[in-house]
Amino acid sequence: MSRFDVIVVGAGIVGLAHAYEAARKGLKVCVVERDAACVSASIRNFGFVTVTGQGAGDTWRRARYARDVWAAIAPQAGIQVVHQGLNVVATRDKAVDVLNAFMATDMAQSVGCELWSPAQAARHAPELQLGDARAVLHSPIDLRVESRQAIGQLTRWLAEQHNVTFRFGEAVLEVATPKVVTAKATLHAERVVVCTNADIHGLYNQLFAKHQVRLCQLQMLRVQPQAGFKLTASVMGDLSLVRYHGYSKLPQAQALLAQLQQEEGESLAHGIHLIAVQSADGSLVVGDSHHYGASVAPFASDAVDQLMLRHMREALHLGDYTVTERWVGIYPSAPGTDCFIEAPDDATRVAVVTSGTGASTGFGVAHDTFERW
Repeated sequence: MSRFDVIVVGAGIVGLAHAYEAARKGLKVCVVERDAACVSASIRNFGFVTVTGQGAGDTWRRARYARDVWAAIAPQAGIQVVHQGLNVVATRDKAVDVLNAFMATDMAQSVGCELWSPAQAARHAPELQLGDARAVLHSPIDLRVESRQAIGQLTRWLAEQHNVTFRFGEAVLEVATPKVVTAKATLHAERVVVCTNADIHGLYNQLFAKHQVRLCQLQMLRVQPQAGFKLTASVMGDLSLVRYHGYSKLPQAQALLAQLQQEEGESLAHGIHLIAVQSADGSLVVGDSHHYGASVAPFASDAVDQLMLRHMREALHLGDYTVTERWVGIYPSAPGTDCFIEAPDDATRVAVVTSGTGASTGFGVAHDTFERW
């Protein structure tokens, strides 16, 4: 009979974060994953560990904690931090108003954010298109890893260095802690953490319904620029300031949103805001869009891709480029909350990030799960 201290259901980044938190406490951990490898949202993202712009309170605090965990374990697990920092290019006066308000917050001041003039930005980040820029917010704290490799590297490190047991290709059919019934075996553990991400109609579906969780589909692209192009940091723009809650909840964001509704209504309708990051091979990961529903169609729109590419060209001195990959991702989304940690019983927790910030906050969520248990 297979017995553990903790069983984690789901091997995405939130599940791996819970396995890490449990293992570092000296607990015997097993992770059960229905797919043969992690193939969902945790590898279909930017790998952008974003602190700057996260919502004030728990989300920002969790992101700040998670960033430091990533920085500590990445070299141990052989995970490359491809680049650091964030540049948010403001091209509208109302966007500068939002950035000025953000700079007055503890979230900006505690991590050393700076507000650059276009001339200063040109010296620090010559890859940016600054012809229409009014100001650039620079944050030094954010990290970027390559998710497609990092999740597998983290999994191997947990197995080899922390003795975490992984059971891939094994669907969990029932959780009745201390018993977990899978398609292949019956496992036992004193505690169980369920991190099933977008599987909102499966285990504990009533909790997803309680939080009014729906699915969000996003589109992303990989772009190969001309040889030698280099990003000095991740890049965002005005549209990000009405999406990320650290900015959008500021009073000044409402005037910017009204202007963007007039000028960028089509992009807002598709939930588009620019993020551009760079991989070790020089290619860029560019996105993204957001479409919501109880289920989402598995089809990507070229019109949405073209909008995202326009925002990329407006932000970067890119020259010729080629789109080499296109893909969609799906994550759970809930109104009014970025994450929920529920306790169906004393020995079970359901921990789900409902805002697409798993890579940025997952380790912080896991820390909270165990600290409050």
